[in-house]
Amino acid sequence: MAPKRLASSKAPPVEPKRRRKMLTIVEKVELLDMLKLGQSYTSVGRHYGINESTVRYIKKDEKNIRATAAITLNKNAKRVVTPRNKTIVKMESVLAVWISECKMKNIRLDTNIIRTKAKKLYEEFVKSEYVPDAAEEGTSSASKIPFNASKGWFDKFQKRFKNVSLRGEAFSADKAAAEEFVHNTFKTFIEEADKARAEEFVRNTFKTLIKERSYQPEQVFNMAETGLFWKRMPSRTFIMKEEANAPGFKAKKDRLTLVMCGNAAGFMIKPGLVYKSENPKALKNKNKNVLPVYWMHNPKARMTNSLISNWFHQCFIPEVRLYLAEKGLEFKVLLLLDNTEGYTVDVSFDGVQIEFLPPNTTSLIQPMDQGVSLAFKALYTQSILQNLVDAKDSDENFTLKAYWRDYTIASCLLNIQRAVSEIKSETLNLCWKKMWPEVADDKGLTPDEVHRCAVDKVVKLAKILGGEGFNDMTADDVNELMDAHSQPLSDEDLRELMSASEEEEQEREEQEQEELGTDEEEEVGLTLDRLAALVRMAKELQQMAQEWDPHMLRSLQFSNTIEGGMTVYKNLLAQMKKQQQQLPITMLITQKRSSSFAVSQVPPSS
Repeated sequence: MAPKRLASSKAPPVEPKRRRKMLTIVEKVELLDMLKLGQSYTSVGRHYGINESTVRYIKKDEKNIRATAAITLNKNAKRVVTPRNKTIVKMESVLAVWISECKMKNIRLDTNIIRTKAKKLYEEFVKSEYVPDAAEEGTSSASKIPFNASKGWFDKFQKRFKNVSLRGEAFSADKAAAEEFVHNTFKTFIEEADKARAEEFVRNTFKTLIKERSYQPEQVFNMAETGLFWKRMPSRTFIMKEEANAPGFKAKKDRLTLVMCGNAAGFMIKPGLVYKSENPKALKNKNKNVLPVYWMHNPKARMTNSLISNWFHQCFIPEVRLYLAEKGLEFKVLLLLDNTEGYTVDVSFDGVQIEFLPPNTTSLIQPMDQGVSLAFKALYTQSILQNLVDAKDSDENFTLKAYWRDYTIASCLLNIQRAVSEIKSETLNLCWKKMWPEVADDKGLTPDEVHRCAVDKVVKLAKILGGEGFNDMTADDVNELMDAHSQPLSDEDLRELMSASEEEEQEREEQEQEELGTDEEEEVGLTLDRLAALVRMAKELQQMAQEWDPHMLRSLQFSNTIEGGMTVYKNLLAQMKKQQQQLPITMLITQKRSSSFAVSQVPPSS
């Protein structure tokens, strides 16, 4: 039998498998731009060393690629980011507002409560017309995706929104037993623990600071924020009943945040105010530097890290510096803040020491929370009623509906100023009785007494004014209104608040468009003028940072970052200018816009 034939040792070598090439996001965008300029799929594939089928696949995913390029900071990124469900994104934004409100009002939250709230909000948004995802391109099925508010989602939500960190977890035992435990044993235990922390802070931390640094009452301040529904009256009044049936956004739900800050001597600085709009119609062309409040804006009308820093440096420091100089005292300040995550932003300043109150002790020892907010809101309502009565006495054609229709945020500011001026220094001084009893003088009215007097005055003014809900108004009706300011926002409130901010933003954009002139043809893309504006604004931004930021190193780092990011636009601007100079003169005089070229007309720079 013949032996088996051995395999030849000279068999041709196996070729190594071709390595797959992955383009970066930037390269994919440049590839798409080349296709947009009219180059073929084959030539573009040859340029990047990839198959024509790969080029076509990239072209098919153009929308997601460009969306990823717009948000990524990593130029070497290769993965395309899948857009998140817009309903979930909007729900999370509203949920963050609700959590912030609960914390400001000392309402305890845990993981289960937040996850349950998130799921409920999501379901409401899917059902309502507020989030019409089905009508939006590319999101026809987004809102149909089930959302379970899982533990994994919550962990990611905490990372996206830093102000939702929790100090404890919910109980998972039998519901009835858990409720019994929470309402009795646990609640008593927590209240005693909070009280002990408050007493410990006053007895040791605060008194030690006062003794070591020899602070005077004029040098010790406390800041607190409070919400105000600035166009709301008791619910039984006919103007509130009519508004409840009116279509669209309800003015009674239009909210602002007030920042109130005062010292132990009874001095209050100009209040800070956060509104949803930067330039509401009622304040158009007004100098905001002379308003009775320090004006700030945020779409959700609430304090943020940047606004806290803004208020601290631009309002608190100047006001306190001037006050202490007038008193002939050294600029040496102790500022007490509520223990809220939002206040952990860097607000350091030479001569200012910041201390945070223990968690959950706001209602126990925080001076500006010892009835000041409630007294202010009662005085604010009193001021509104007094203005109504005065207008009725002076105008024969007065109608309550017409007056209330014309009640704007500008009118609100005047009533805020009047209410603040009604709070006497003796009353503010008494608010420090629990924190610093040695400096509290019992000569003035307490905040609770001011509140009661204001409520009684509101009832009397309502009877003078007359009308449904005013003739028979009681102190309970007014107190119900005061409580409404302190209650957490309902789901309907949250939706309407977000809707109102979006409408306000849309109106602002339309207003700006009208000012620019609607008769001119709208330009598209990065034109020569727009590129020049981008470069100019970047330069101005660098200059502002260097002028305003006292920390030189930080401002230089910011400036260098801006400079690096603007390189691509500066190169493109120079490229477009050079191309414009090479065009025939006949092309430059055909149309007004002919000197502006979109980015797509200029090949990508190498």
